[in-house]
Amino acid sequence: MPRVAPSSFRFRLILALASSLPGGFCAGRDVTTAWELVARHLPGDALAQLGAASADPSREAKLARAVAQMDSQPVTEARLQQVAEQLTTLARGDDEIAAAAAYLTGRLYQVHLPTPDPSRAAHEYEQLAARHPGSYWAQLGLVKLALLVLYVLPEPTEPAARLAVAVALLPRLTAPELRRDLHIVLGRAKLFHGRPGTEVLEQLLAADRIGGLSGVSRADLQLQIAELSRREDNWAQARDYFSRFLAENEVDARAYQVKEKLAEIAAHLRTGKAARP
Repeated sequence: MPRVAPSSFRFRLILALASSLPGGFCAGRDVTTAWELVARHLPGDALAQLGAASADPSREAKLARAVAQMDSQPVTEARLQQVAEQLTTLARGDDEIAAAAAYLTGRLYQVHLPTPDPSRAAHEYEQLAARHPGSYWAQLGLVKLALLVLYVLPEPTEPAARLAVAVALLPRLTAPELRRDLHIVLGRAKLFHGRPGTEVLEQLLAADRIGGLSGVSRADLQLQIAELSRREDNWAQARDYFSRFLAENEVDARAYQVKEKLAEIAAHLRTGKAARP
């Protein structure tokens, strides 16, 4: 499966977004420092670092200003509308800045406005995916679109239809980490909507096979797979995932309960009770 090539610009923006939320570029020192300040939740300092708009007219500097303004106090609807206009202008290009600006437009309508507009956000993500289907930002937008479809948008109304629309997004994702994230989103949505445990496990196991998670996210996925496997009487699989969790998280507060469940599983396996295939 082809990967979406990383860029230094994307790394800076992802760092900033991950900390504030939640083609290669060679940014000048002021822009790089501004991204670092945004990542440290210092949007005012980032704007001061960037200076007047005429000081650095580059597209990345304009995007950095827009991102900093989204979190700069006081956050008002008027200011956010100005940011939306700036992002819309930047999104008219054909470079990665344009794709990132279009993605951020969707996020602005999804979570930043005082009154979010999920339908507008979904439209922005769909338009981005149509214009830049291979872009990392377009594919990240598809993951956000899946969340809107599954839980927020008024249509479709039936859970099965919501799931079908979200599942249909999977083939459009070529970035492994985003495909993994969508599998997790789908697995948890199937659990939320009361689908059989085997269907939930299918998604979570697919995410685990892709890998790349670390820390709490990895631990949580291991426990979800282990517990669902236990409920499905797949004792061997439950044992394997509980054991993996314990080997990597022995000081976790949940370790005691995991040890108890491993003892229960060992008792089942000693009796010769077969695990489900």
